[in-house]
Amino acid sequence: MTPPPAKTWSPQPAVAILAWALALAAGAWAALIGDPPGRVLLGAVALLLALAALFTTVARPRLTADQQGIAVRGLVGTRRWTWAEVNVRMVRTRRLGRDTATIEVDAENADPPALVVLGRLDLGADPEDVVDELLALRT
Repeated sequence: MTPPPAKTWSPQPAVAILAWALALAAGAWAALIGDPPGRVLLGAVALLLALAALFTTVARPRLTADQQGIAVRGLVGTRRWTWAEVNVRMVRTRRLGRDTATIEVDAENADPPALVVLGRLDLGADPEDVVDELLALRT
């Protein structure tokens, strides 16, 4: 019997496209504005939006899981752990009157230890559904 294929989760492409468009618009506005402090502020906003767009473009897929373990991709590389090295749990928090769900990937048994927190924006899916699929792969 063949093992199930790896499952992946990534930010929605529309998020990356929107971030690139906003970065371009903020950069153009900064270039056209005549107010020097405003130009600096808009330039900083354009830079931050470009970094966010770069991250959502490069870090794809953000999370990959299969029978052997889990991998989390970032801006400069991918970190891989076996299932024995990680604990995956759902965390619900209430901030500003809104409930949010995130996934904590706690690699406390790895060398070096790490903690990665992934939300809906990182995964492009509901974290509750992703945790269910991760736990099914783990067993």
